[in-house]
Parts: sequence; C-alpha cells; structure tokens
Amino acid sequence: MSGARERAPEPSAPEHGGAIPIRVALPAHLRDLARVDGDVEVRVDGPPTASTVLDAVEAAFPALRGTVRDQVSGERRAYIRYFACGEDLSHERPDSPLPEPVREGREVFRILGAIAGG
Repeated sequence: MSGARERAPEPSAPEHGGAIPIRVALPAHLRDLARVDGDVEVRVDGPPTASTVLDAVEAAFPALRGTVRDQVSGERRAYIRYFACGEDLSHERPDSPLPEPVREGREVFRILGAIAGG
C-alpha cells in the first residue's frame, strides 16, 4: 500500500472531455431561426458565463449569429435580456460566472426579447 489516497472525481466535473452542459431557453422567434423545439443544451468549455454560453449557442446554431449580440462589437442587443434563477443578468459583465444552479444544470439560462412601449 502506497499511502497515497485516490482522489475522487469532482461531482460537478462533466464526463464529456471538460465541456459543461448548459440548458438554454430561447424565445419563440429564435427557436424558429434555429429550427428547434423547446430548450437547447450547449456544451461550454471553461467557466460558464453569458459570453461563453452565447459563443456555444452561436456555434451550435449559426443562424442565431447577430441576433442576440452584435456581430462586430459582441454587445448584447438592446431588446434582449438574460435571466437565470429569477434574476435579470442582462447588465452583469458578460464574463461573470453564471449562478451555480445554471452551472450544475438545475436551472435554465433564459434569453428573452424585451418589449418596449407605452
């Protein structure tokens, strides 16, 4: 016996080569463009942030490029909002970590189209 203890795998470590699965809810018009029904799941390499999730969504569904973020600046479009765990994450820094329940797959990262008017 060597005395060295085997290290158990981390519970949140994904089995898919390091990519973390994130569930994303898209509004109806973006589901139509992406040709999907319901929520989608994308795999994010590195820390799950709004930016890395949107990178994965755009890679998986190229028709969505430029719909959520400006293609040149990468900035969130004015009438698009991000929500998770009942919180509006739209004004958080794009590289801020997503809430733990989203990272663990218990909650969905939601992209919504805002409505303006009076």
